[in-house]
Amino acid sequence: MLVGRARHQAGALSAELRKQGALVIEIPFIEIRKPRSFKPLDSSLRNLHTYDWLILTSVNGVEAMWERMSRLGLSLNGKRKRHHSQRDSLRVAAIGPATKKAIEQRGTRVDVVPKEYVAESVVRSLKFKVKGKRVLLVRAKIARDVIPQELRRAGAQVDVVEAYETVVPRASRTRLKQVMNNPRRRPHIVTFTSSSTVKNFVELLGARQSSKNAAQLHGVLAASIGPVTSATLRDFGLPVQIAAKEFTIPGLVSAILSTVARKR
Repeated sequence: MLVGRARHQAGALSAELRKQGALVIEIPFIEIRKPRSFKPLDSSLRNLHTYDWLILTSVNGVEAMWERMSRLGLSLNGKRKRHHSQRDSLRVAAIGPATKKAIEQRGTRVDVVPKEYVAESVVRSLKFKVKGKRVLLVRAKIARDVIPQELRRAGAQVDVVEAYETVVPRASRTRLKQVMNNPRRRPHIVTFTSSSTVKNFVELLGARQSSKNAAQLHGVLAASIGPVTSATLRDFGLPVQIAAKEFTIPGLVSAILSTVARKR
């Protein structure tokens, strides 16, 4: 089993798979880095009291935002110690239970969690609530524009700020090729937990053509955490044999176990 999450995030997925008896190889397909400039994020955080909605799409976004707020001496539950609380007017939306948990662990209430943990579901949950409202979306440097585009169409004023960026971990290139090209170490399943992991997996292997991508995974099952990730896999010519019904790490593990059980 090959787990390609960022190094600091691989533990939960790997631990659960090992608990189920899997032999896990960890090779990160993505690396989380600070943005080139914190100015846009800092400006938005200093003016957080002027927003009606805050949307966070990942645990990485939560961690990056709170780390920056701490450095600036700010708090979501009280802009600065000498100022009033912002939570009376600011509402918070989170994509997925992991993001929600990360926010709540920092002492902040989450008002909206979409039924499905994808951007389109966020839009459905908020589009009738944001007309005439100011919305702050904190996310990665490279991300889909579904949320800001659709919320603007619904009448919201949306500011998008980058809290971090994902890059290809060059150090993984040699290890990944060695594992994929070694019949004894070649994994039975590769996990993909975001579109970025798919794109970077392809780049790390250096296979640009769809036919070559499919050949790289010949005999290996691709396990996808959700529909957006699955769509990206197919865009690169990679079949999706395992798809989580609940778009979370536990949901991905459950889908993998169900598939393995059927194949026995």
